[in-house]
Amino acid sequence: MAIRRKTGVLLLAAAMLAGLLAGCAGKSGGEAVKIRLGEVTRSLFYAPEYVALGKGFFKDEGLDVELQTTAGGDKTMTALLSGVIDVALVGSETSIYVYQQGATDPVINFAQLTQTDGTFLVSRKPVSNFDWNSLKGSTFLGQRKGGMPQMAGEFTLRKHGIDPHQDLNLLQNVDFANIPAAFASGTGDYVQLFEPQASIFEKEGKGSVIASFGVESGHLPYTVFMTKQSYMDKNKDTVQKFADAVYKAQQWVKEHSPDEIADVVMPYFKDTDRDIAVRVIERYKEQGSYATDPIIDQNEWNNLLDIMTQAGELKDRTPLDKVVDNTFAENAMK
Repeated sequence: MAIRRKTGVLLLAAAMLAGLLAGCAGKSGGEAVKIRLGEVTRSLFYAPEYVALGKGFFKDEGLDVELQTTAGGDKTMTALLSGVIDVALVGSETSIYVYQQGATDPVINFAQLTQTDGTFLVSRKPVSNFDWNSLKGSTFLGQRKGGMPQMAGEFTLRKHGIDPHQDLNLLQNVDFANIPAAFASGTGDYVQLFEPQASIFEKEGKGSVIASFGVESGHLPYTVFMTKQSYMDKNKDTVQKFADAVYKAQQWVKEHSPDEIADVVMPYFKDTDRDIAVRVIERYKEQGSYATDPIIDQNEWNNLLDIMTQAGELKDRTPLDKVVDNTFAENAMK
């Protein structure tokens, strides 16, 4: 009897250990689910994404996320539509363009990452008491036509009474990757730049940040995780786990300092000066660029549609529920 009881205790202990180990393997309870994630560019603007990877939040959800940079909104959307990637991190305007083209398998936004524009106005020389009217008559090196940076830039200019196509010499013929080099070589009096390039130029004495397009253009679903409707329908549990990990990362970023965030994300920015990285993260945190939850609300969506309408890029005002599913974000926050 004593032997039987001892054997029973050992079997119970083994079962408990097996259950514990299964729990440690992640919520999937088995082999990790692979997700091919394509980001539109590698940027500290997306710090919560790298936190989700670096802190193991995706792994904890039983996901094996393979990150690749698919430079440019057009290339990222093409990669998603053709099945090269499963999930895209790109501007939500791209999903609207796909919808407007009558797609039978629309792209659905399910988790917002950034909620403001991420660009800054950089002047060639330091400016004291900056006035937006000083841009009139200048040469302005802008972003690609139809992209959110350019649309947010034009929206801001109009907000300050400046017609971007009449009141200044607007240059839009430079590829995204070559804009910093063009400005450094002498093209333009002002330039619209993402970080960390804006801060790098300040450090090198090549330019001065004088305004934020993110602050000026307000909250909008600027960069969002999205996938095709067909993928979402077949992989609801996977999409939910992805959204859960994103929310954990957003909360972690909210609660930690720029210095602590830099510690986690620097492996993704090996060629970036750490002091610059901390400065960039601090700047984005201070202006509220990092969304603290994945939900895309109606006010943000309306602001996006207003910006796109002013830019002449909308056939009609796409309703939020046509290309946004907040169910996963809402569940993540429960």
